[in-house]
Amino acid sequence: MFKKLSIMCLITALATPASAIVLDGEIIRQNGNGQFVKLETTEPFDVGNDNFDTDNLYAFDEDQNIILSEPISVDIGGNQGVIHQGETIASHYIFFDSLSGIHYGYVDFDAKILGVAAFQGTMAATDFLANTSVNYISTELRGLEEGDYVWIDENDPQRLWVYWAGSSPGDYIRVFTKKSAGALS
Repeated sequence: MFKKLSIMCLITALATPASAIVLDGEIIRQNGNGQFVKLETTEPFDVGNDNFDTDNLYAFDEDQNIILSEPISVDIGGNQGVIHQGETIASHYIFFDSLSGIHYGYVDFDAKILGVAAFQGTMAATDFLANTSVNYISTELRGLEEGDYVWIDENDPQRLWVYWAGSSPGDYIRVFTKKSAGALS
């Protein structure tokens, strides 16, 4: 009985998809009183068009462990700006929807960051990786403006840094990571 139960547990563990997730984040410096907030997508919500209007840095996980059937372009990272077909990726959405001010902080993931869609064109082209319980509004205003910066930490490829001057309607990016490092363990 024990052997049969162990085999069933192993089969269940292997069949259960693991996901690369947002672990944590922090605002290092800002004009305001915000904090890092990881949003859960179990209940639907709207993102975009000044829907939050706070000084917080937000993140949530979108579709997970998707095998790309075609390559996708990214604005930061990738192999010459591309994440190739056949790569298994996880998608995450990061945003400030502040009233005004400058925000400097980071977001940590449990897997290596492969690339970032930071402008309207690359975000629209990767909307197929969006989480279906989230309603994305004012999508034509997504991305970063001049003077906003995003970079992958060169000493920690699982950390994304942001330096954003937030105002209406905010700053929005999509981050692509590898499959969770713990997925096979």
